[in-house]
Amino acid sequence: MRDCAWIQLVSPYLLVGSKKMSQTYEFISADNIKSYLASHREISSVIDHESIVDLKEVGDGNLNLVFIIKDKNGKGIVLKQALPYVRLVGPSWPMSPDRARIEYETTMVHSKAAAHLVPEIYFYDQDRYIIAMEDLSDHRVWRTALNQGDFDNGAAKSVGEYIAKVLFATSIFGAGAYEHYKSMARAINPELCLITEDLVFTEPYFPADRNSYLPENEVDAKAIENDKQMVLEMGELKYKFMTQAEALLHGDLHTGSVMVKSDENGNEISTRAFDSEFSFYGPIGFDIGACFANFYLALARSIALGRDEHAEYISRLPEELWASFEANMRALWPSRVDKRVFTDEFFEKLIKQWKVDAIGFAAAKMTRRIVGLAKASDIQTLDPSHRVGAARGVLQSAQKLIRERHINSDISYLTLQVKKIMTDTKTGRN
Repeated sequence: MRDCAWIQLVSPYLLVGSKKMSQTYEFISADNIKSYLASHREISSVIDHESIVDLKEVGDGNLNLVFIIKDKNGKGIVLKQALPYVRLVGPSWPMSPDRARIEYETTMVHSKAAAHLVPEIYFYDQDRYIIAMEDLSDHRVWRTALNQGDFDNGAAKSVGEYIAKVLFATSIFGAGAYEHYKSMARAINPELCLITEDLVFTEPYFPADRNSYLPENEVDAKAIENDKQMVLEMGELKYKFMTQAEALLHGDLHTGSVMVKSDENGNEISTRAFDSEFSFYGPIGFDIGACFANFYLALARSIALGRDEHAEYISRLPEELWASFEANMRALWPSRVDKRVFTDEFFEKLIKQWKVDAIGFAAAKMTRRIVGLAKASDIQTLDPSHRVGAARGVLQSAQKLIRERHINSDISYLTLQVKKIMTDTKTGRN
C-alpha cells in the first residue's frame, strides 16, 4: 500500500507546472524557522528555539535548502528541505521533493549498519519534506578540506567501511532475498536516477546543450565524443546502473557528501556520509567508483598547484578506500544469509568484478565533472591557466582507466598511471 501511495504522491509533481508545485507547501526561511522548531517539541533537548543566536543557509548544492541553527548554549540542528525543482537551474526544471523521504529512509537504513558513519536523524516532516538532523558544524566537507590542501588521515578507510557495511546489509547477502525485494520497492527513485543516467553516462559523449568547458579543452571533449571504445563501455556501465539492483547505494557518494573531522595532526576523529537523496538499489561498484573519481579530481588540483606532498597523500586514498571496503566485505561474508550456492569461490569472482566496475564508474564520473553539467570545485576554482591542463589530465585519465581496468585492475598501479598523465598535461605556473 505504501508503494501505491508513493506513486500517487509523485505523479502530480511530474505532471503539473512549477508554479503550482511551489505553492503546495511552505518553504523554511529565516523568518519562520523559530516557530517551526517550536512546533516540534521532540527536539527540545537538541536545541532551545527560544534562544536562537545563529542561523545561516548553507545549501550550496544543486537541489535543496539547508539551514544550520544554533542556540545560545552552542547546541545546533540542521534542517534540510527538498525543493520541488532543481535549485541549480530553477523552477523551469521541476522535480519531486519526495527525494527527501528517500534520503531520510536511506539514512535510517544505513544507520542500522554503520550508525557512527552517518548523521543522526531527529525527525522527518513528510508534509513539508524537511529532514531534521545532527549539526556537524565541527566537521568540514571533505572536498573543501582537500581543496585547501589539508590532510585527513583515515577518512578514506572509514568511507570504505561505510560502503561495505551498508551495501552488504542491504544486499541479498545481508538482508536475505525476501527483505531485499521488499526494500527495493520502497526505494525506487526514478527522477534522480534519470539525472545520473543522462549527466553521467550519456551527455558527456555527445554534443549536449548542457555540456560546457574551456575553449582550450574543446579538443579534449571532442576526443571523448569520438572515442568509440569509451562510448561503448559507457553504454555497458549505464546498463549496469539501470539493471543491477545489488544493494541500497548512497547514489551520490563523493568528497562533497562526506564530512570529516581530524585532530591537529591531520588524523581522523570522525567521518560521516550524508546527502543520500540519490539513493537507489544499484550496482555495488558505483559508490566506490564515485569516490575514486573525486579523489582523482582532487589529485589533479594538487598536481596543478604544485602541492607535491598533498598529491602523494591523495594518491594513497583510492587504495586505502578499496582495501577497507574489501576487508570489511570479507569480514561480513561469513554472515551471509544463504550459503548454499553463494560460496567463497563465488565471492572471489564478485570482489574482482566489483573492482573492475568501480574503475569504470570512476571514469564515467571523472568525465562528467569536466564536460557535463554541475562541475567540481576542485577543478572549477583553479585559475584557467591551471584548469586547462588539469581538465585535460582528468579526461585523458578517464580514457586510460576505462581500458586498463580489463588488463590490470590494481588500484595503486592505476593511480600511478593517472598521476603520470596529470603531471604530463599540467599547464600554468606555480
